[in-house]
Amino acid sequence: MTAKKAGNQDSFLSRLLHHQLLIPIAALLLLTIFNLIADPSFFQITMGHNSDGNPVLSGYLISIIDYGSELAILAIGMTLVTAASGGQDISVGAGIAIAGSVLLRVLCGTNSRPETLQTPVFVAFIVCCIVAMIFGAFNGALVAFFRIQPMVATLILFTAGRSIAAWINNNELPIISEKSFTYFGGYLPGIPIPTPFFIALLCFAITWAVLKFTNLGLYVQAVGINEKTSRLNGLNPELIKFSVYILLGLCVAVCGLIKVSRLSTINYSVIAKDIEMDAILAVALGGNALSGGKFNMGASILGAYVIQFLTTTLYKFNVQSDALSAYKAVVVILLVVLSAPVFRQKISALFRKLRTGSAAA
Repeated sequence: MTAKKAGNQDSFLSRLLHHQLLIPIAALLLLTIFNLIADPSFFQITMGHNSDGNPVLSGYLISIIDYGSELAILAIGMTLVTAASGGQDISVGAGIAIAGSVLLRVLCGTNSRPETLQTPVFVAFIVCCIVAMIFGAFNGALVAFFRIQPMVATLILFTAGRSIAAWINNNELPIISEKSFTYFGGYLPGIPIPTPFFIALLCFAITWAVLKFTNLGLYVQAVGINEKTSRLNGLNPELIKFSVYILLGLCVAVCGLIKVSRLSTINYSVIAKDIEMDAILAVALGGNALSGGKFNMGASILGAYVIQFLTTTLYKFNVQSDALSAYKAVVVILLVVLSAPVFRQKISALFRKLRTGSAAA
């Protein structure tokens, strides 16, 4: 009976250590406990009013769901790309700059300081999506058809993307004065929760429906696990890889809309700077293998909000922005170690050894 109970405990411990949500939930709990001890006011939420007199919620938690929503949207596309191609797209920050620049170009026309929008926002956003998906298709073609390693293939747009974004608007910084345009990156009148959170919810719902009612998720995982076997089963790996890069381009366009809407303008060299690192980190924190294969979209989305939780915590304690990458690099190292099968096996063996020793005593 004792041996059976010990076996059940070992089985439970093994399942726990190998559960995909273990790392993001553990990281969330650690950050929560740290902030509760260091400064409980971190979790305070207050109701105030913005410059238009509309009620808005404010606080660090609101900032997390606000800016974390951008990262979560981007993590959706990055998860699919990682699962299918076994690599990451490092050009998404530059892609957001291009998407935002196209959006402003269509809205402003030839006048960089228009008093009214030259085109409806919906039309401008559609054009923005098309352009972003074209650049996604460019990356996808290099990876899928020319078989270039994803990081090398996307390095091209990573290097040239911000220059392309500046060229689109003749190196000018267009400014939109239309108040309604700020709603996408700010608050809707009468709704105190940031609009990006609702946009993210819509993206999550669409993604869930696509993965639930189509075979996209199954095909992506099959190609990522074994491309040759998936081909023998009638799949077209090149087409699937090509498609997920286009879908990532669509996510980039949505983030571009939110980013530009926040300030009603754009700074080509700063907008979405280093966001590609956060997106990749969100996928890794979600327990998804960066070498491709099986994925958990919910875990990636949770990972995105945890990364924003970490970023907000660092800003809260006055960590300089240029030092954030160093702290996140430490997180990457920890994630790589903790997610390694060898490490988890050694931890399981250590727990079994300790349990055996205590039972013998």
